[in-house]
Amino acid sequence: MLQHFSGKRLLITDEPADLRRAADGLVPEEAQPLSRDPRLSGFLASERVINLVGGWGALTLWVKRNRGCQCTDFGGQYHHHELVQSRRARGVVSLCWTHDNEYHGKESVKLDAAALSNTTEFVTEAIRELSRLSAGHQLTLPELCWWATSKGLAAQLPEEIICEALGMKYQPPGTQLKESDINPSEQDPRAVMVSNIKPVLALAVDPETPESFMLRPKRRRYENTKYTQWVKRQPCCACGKGSDDPHHITGNGFGGMATKAHDMFVIPLCRRCHDSLHADTQAWESEHGTQEFLVLKTLDRALATGVIATAKQK
Repeated sequence: MLQHFSGKRLLITDEPADLRRAADGLVPEEAQPLSRDPRLSGFLASERVINLVGGWGALTLWVKRNRGCQCTDFGGQYHHHELVQSRRARGVVSLCWTHDNEYHGKESVKLDAAALSNTTEFVTEAIRELSRLSAGHQLTLPELCWWATSKGLAAQLPEEIICEALGMKYQPPGTQLKESDINPSEQDPRAVMVSNIKPVLALAVDPETPESFMLRPKRRRYENTKYTQWVKRQPCCACGKGSDDPHHITGNGFGGMATKAHDMFVIPLCRRCHDSLHADTQAWESEHGTQEFLVLKTLDRALATGVIATAKQK
């Protein structure tokens, strides 16, 4: 067999856990293991999750690129060469013209199952890409839970999944516990997932401040240490490595006399890139982009990940 691996690396190892129960023969097409977990099908096929990973249009395009006719009710029956993507209750299925006409407006358990399988596989692959994980990476349960938590969807995950991700014992609804099995220090798994995600910055907008009615209001510098600390933990805007400083943009008229710009006008920079910017700002911006543009990118990331949230009205 070595002749078939000429010029390639060969690794001989035990079969992975997700293939141990697979039948002998060709290895099945690569798919995310979580997409086949029935406990997650309701979450992955929910309208809210689909919209977050691109919507029905993206799902339909993915099915068009990756699927032939998925009607298997009549083995060996004629398949038309033209394909259409048909919307089912919980997903999209690819059908040839013949079977699309055959099943248009009709119920089919097999087609519904295929549509759901397409949806869960598309969503898990989309989450992998959105999480910036390499192609071929198998999405893990903690990674999925972290993505759901960052999007404010932790409460939508099945409790059994949350418990498994947190290493907690799952108790099905209606389970009666012995008094000796009750652990008063153990928190509700949903509370653990949701309560730990808090906005770094909660904005309160007051459109009628006293200064807003003055002809020449005295300038007040906005400060927020929590936000600058969050910026400091982000990748450097220039080189992508870990940052060291939240750099307040300079030379753009945003700062007052001998004062820094507001704490909202900051970008993450490592020490080397920070020193390089101050040494020659024009050359640095020519290579990496203007400071104003990088501030907008930083603010966009903060808003998109829930770091900046609107304060609750009293």
